[in-house]
Amino acid sequence: MKLTSIGAVGLMGGNIWSAEADLSLQNSKRLNPGISSFNMSGFAAPKIDEVRIGFIGLGMRGPGAVKRMSLIEGVSIKGLCDLREKSVLKSKELLKDTKHEPDLYYGSAYAWKEMVDRDDIDLIYIATPWDWHTPMAVYAMEAGKHVAVEVPAAKTIDEAWELVETSERTQKHCMMLENCCYDFFELLTLNMARQNYFGDIIHGEGAYIHNLLDLNFDKENGYQNMWRLEENATRNGNLYPTHGLGPVCQIMNINRGDQMDYLNSLSSADFDMQQRAKNRAKTDPFFSDYANKNFRGNINTTLIKTKKGRSIMVQHDVSSPRPYSRIHMISGTKAFAQKWPTPGKIAVNDIWLTDKEMSGVEDKYTPEIVKKVGKLAKKIGGHGGMDFIMDWRLIDCLRNGLPLDQDVYDAALWSAITPLSEYSVANRSNSVDVPDFTRGNWKTNEPVDIGLKGAGNTSVNFK
Repeated sequence: MKLTSIGAVGLMGGNIWSAEADLSLQNSKRLNPGISSFNMSGFAAPKIDEVRIGFIGLGMRGPGAVKRMSLIEGVSIKGLCDLREKSVLKSKELLKDTKHEPDLYYGSAYAWKEMVDRDDIDLIYIATPWDWHTPMAVYAMEAGKHVAVEVPAAKTIDEAWELVETSERTQKHCMMLENCCYDFFELLTLNMARQNYFGDIIHGEGAYIHNLLDLNFDKENGYQNMWRLEENATRNGNLYPTHGLGPVCQIMNINRGDQMDYLNSLSSADFDMQQRAKNRAKTDPFFSDYANKNFRGNINTTLIKTKKGRSIMVQHDVSSPRPYSRIHMISGTKAFAQKWPTPGKIAVNDIWLTDKEMSGVEDKYTPEIVKKVGKLAKKIGGHGGMDFIMDWRLIDCLRNGLPLDQDVYDAALWSAITPLSEYSVANRSNSVDVPDFTRGNWKTNEPVDIGLKGAGNTSVNFK
């Protein structure tokens, strides 16, 4: 799918960074937008006994979500939508021998609108290419639907504000599906932070280090219409910050007690992607255009300062031959934690805990949600189980009328790191202010509650 007009005109103006965009970012009232019309942080929508879902995007991420959601009590899958008929039919096959009998939508880039306009759907689950995330989410909220949208939720600062303003006006949830917030060690360290195990949090690090070089150039099994290669060929910054950033932000209470102030971002040169394009172009004319493009640098490092003096480092590298890592490092005045690329470890007073001591920490601090569905999640799967925990938690909160763990301000802020990093990279890594999407409400918003008070009663049909 390729977006042509909807959302294409905005503060960032598209994929190529321009001098006009630089000026707009510096002078835009969006950096100081006034007072919110309604605070969505901690917002609890009315209970929905049966959450009726429509899925848009059934390529790489969508089918897994369809299967997982089909197992959760109180879910009714009403619609499946994708540009390609074969993708819709494959996802429908996943629902064979279940109670779910969705209507199918395909064949047009805007077939999804027909599904969204129905009055018997409560939640729209979006797993499409990035260009479509904000337009689809905004349309769905305007149509009275809650939204769960894949990462990143927005590509530009204007899109981020559009999500915030629409969610506030419609009072509909807009949750970005940041699954890494529901990985087991990340949840453990969040619960530990809530109980002051680390003391004052000083510094955090996260990353998305994942060698996708082959996949980005794969015309047969890669991304539809090479959309992700196009992103890498036209933008230079941290294109995918939220996997590493989300868990750190929750631990630091960003948007809920602290807020990002400014950032600096630096990218290396590109040592891999253009050369790969040139080599492929020698035998395949399809890649001739890419052989002349300036790809983003191999690795981007973005540094963020918070209002309360904490620091965050976020890295992005999807083309170097490195082991997978999200880093997830938390440094406090009392203790230290790091997971990637090794298994999660905790240190106190500069010394790593022994295996026995780690076992004791896990027994004491494993949060209720993991005790409730952790073993089941590992059996069902989805990136080791974190995808299922995320989906189950979303449905459980909607069914019990509870606030979601991630709100529209998180979706906007975590996504905004990309365009802000692009600006900084294009300007010799100069600092750039980070917009406050809460408009000052971060000072009084309550931290994320990952407990199961008033929740946890949603069962799962899995043997």
